[in-house]
Amino acid sequence: MEFIDLKTQYRQLKAEIDQRISQVLEHSHFIMGPEVAEVEQKLAEYVRVKHCITVASGTVSLEIALRALGVGPGDEVITVPFTWISTAEVISLVGARPVFVDIEPKTYNIDTTRLEAALSPRTKAIIPVSLFGQMPDYGKINRIAEARGVTVIEDGAQSFGATQRGKPSCGVTTIGSTSFFPAKPFGCYGDGGALFTSDDSLAERMRAIRTHGGMKRHFHSLVGMNARFDTLQAAVLLAKWPKFEWEVKQRERIGARYSELLRGACVVPDVATDNTHVYAQYTVRIPDRDKVAERLKANQIPTAVYYPKCLHEQPVFSSLGYKWGNFPESEKASREVLSLPMHPLLSQEDQDRVVAAFKSSC
Repeated sequence: MEFIDLKTQYRQLKAEIDQRISQVLEHSHFIMGPEVAEVEQKLAEYVRVKHCITVASGTVSLEIALRALGVGPGDEVITVPFTWISTAEVISLVGARPVFVDIEPKTYNIDTTRLEAALSPRTKAIIPVSLFGQMPDYGKINRIAEARGVTVIEDGAQSFGATQRGKPSCGVTTIGSTSFFPAKPFGCYGDGGALFTSDDSLAERMRAIRTHGGMKRHFHSLVGMNARFDTLQAAVLLAKWPKFEWEVKQRERIGARYSELLRGACVVPDVATDNTHVYAQYTVRIPDRDKVAERLKANQIPTAVYYPKCLHEQPVFSSLGYKWGNFPESEKASREVLSLPMHPLLSQEDQDRVVAAFKSSC
């Protein structure tokens, strides 16, 4: 059994993917070819913003967003300690200081009741994470940020395809960011990511930073980087695009069925009011997580832990001065969460097998 079955997905879309890749090989515009502009247009329309800027990875998308906002030494950026390290490392990479806010236990997203207390005169941006496939309360986050003149960047690496109050992930804040890493809900066959905004000035700066700080060759107005999205990866996304909405619906259906079958055996995902959930990971929590994972492994059921340590526990962030106990909900979640096999092609038979093995392992 596959934890995320990309092989079957490829077999089902082989003709479309092969054709798209072949077209790129024929025209040989491997960097910033026409497929890049095509996928940017489709994604901007889907997210309902004016601009989509594809980039080399989800990580670099966040760094570009911070650089476009002028975030640097002396500034602070608020995020959560329960996430992949990319969210916080980009803050350090631009010279700013990460400030962590604990999560709420049900959704694993930022606890908005703690947000205002973390703001300071040095706060330049907030990067909430839409973890596991659903969004935090961006209505409240945006109101708090706007009152203090702070920019919100959604880290939607795991939530592309989800909605909140009918609005799509990556389209509810000043800047939205996502990842096209192969295991994401909408993934390519390598690294990739995108930024979304309706702010013309920010879009221009982010495009420039993506390409060595210039909008035209040999003219560099900003300090930038090489963060362009490969044409071949854009071709893969275009081949997958027509089926994406179907896959989103499948994820919702499979996730809801998991929760129905597992409720009572563990803590199942809580879908917040007004949210849809794309279950980038179907994540439960259980006190003896490691023992259950070992028993499932013995039954050939793959699992994963996102994430076994919080960011304030990582040596690289020791200088921030946080200690164990500062973020109890994040710490507790990191020791209890377990992700089960999840992808839009998961069969009912395999799902039933996972559920039966899980219940017998508890």
